[in-house]
Amino acid sequence: MTSAARPPLDARTRMTVTVAWVIVMNKPFYPIYVWYLVGNGVMASVATLVSVPFFLAIPLLARRFPLCTRTTLPLVGTVDTLFETKLFGQGSGTELFFAACMMLVALSFRPEEKWLQRGLAVFVFAAFAFSRNFVGLPFHAWAELDLKILFNLNAFAVASLMAFIALNSAGIGRDSEIR
Repeated sequence: MTSAARPPLDARTRMTVTVAWVIVMNKPFYPIYVWYLVGNGVMASVATLVSVPFFLAIPLLARRFPLCTRTTLPLVGTVDTLFETKLFGQGSGTELFFAACMMLVALSFRPEEKWLQRGLAVFVFAAFAFSRNFVGLPFHAWAELDLKILFNLNAFAVASLMAFIALNSAGIGRDSEIR
């Protein structure tokens, strides 16, 4: 029994899958960073691992559902960012991850998918506005110095993720799939 060769993923879906894998591979280290840099709140940071199965599902969707794959990553990232903002608080800098989600929305869709792209952009922005106004107190109480450390950690993580997304999506044209 021979199996037909699977066609390669389009450039945008391939970029999405690569970003999802980077997130999956880095998520388990976050509690270690919190433990090393802050020294407390480790159990709260372990709760961030609840999203790993959702990020892991994204590469599994790619071959059969490329548009769903490209839609799911910014959706999961947005919900994860809301959760982590509730977990750590606004002062921790977790809301900065909304920028990476918006960047994914900007880079992941073809011109003919602009209405889906616009809807996702509105969703990410609405989640950000919600987090600014309705998230409330964090699940874990952090000292002011701890929040500064977390903010620096998260700012560096967001900048790194956005640089990776930009480098990984370089060459993906608006009208072509040439990479």
